[in-house]
Amino acid sequence: MAVSLVKGQKISLKKESGEKLSAFCVGANWGAISKKGWFGNNKTEAVDLDLSVGIFADQKFVDCVYYGKQAASGIKHSGDDRTGDVGGDDGLDNEVISIALDSLQPEITQLVFVLSSYTHIKFDAIPFASIRLYEGTPSQVRSIFATYNVANDATFAGKEAMILGKLYKHNGEWKFSAIGEPTADSKLEDLLSKSVPKYL
Repeated sequence: MAVSLVKGQKISLKKESGEKLSAFCVGANWGAISKKGWFGNNKTEAVDLDLSVGIFADQKFVDCVYYGKQAASGIKHSGDDRTGDVGGDDGLDNEVISIALDSLQPEITQLVFVLSSYTHIKFDAIPFASIRLYEGTPSQVRSIFATYNVANDATFAGKEAMILGKLYKHNGEWKFSAIGEPTADSKLEDLLSKSVPKYL
């Protein structure tokens, strides 16, 4: 059964069988905004959220994977989605970062995930915005490990950027911490240089 994450929660990356979760996806899901236009016609407003991950060796910034740089050792981004799901949730995430922990560079100890609204639409106005950790691929969800509901969390009302959480290595074992902190820094470079270091 998937874990519904709450702010500050820490979880071990283990399946119900006790087996370690070493390869998985972190996906962001959201919908385009449907609005009623003149004469009852529906209009669709595109929503462009960006899921990114900062890569750190202890507190030292090493790299970043996002829509503009889609791969690093053990990490791959699915590409930029500039619209969101039109006509309802299609069951797949719009942007996905695939993680293979065993393929990370050995000095890497923290991966910090951030979500930002490129079109500056506030999170509470975006249909079914959510994050999940799951086994599978960007085009196939096999087993959901944990979920984080962004759209229904009042913490993110009026906000357009957040630090989702981080994967961190502790005593040789990888764990996940749900940070869930909105931030005024909406540009990726500002998120990584100003906001994220507070949580390393």
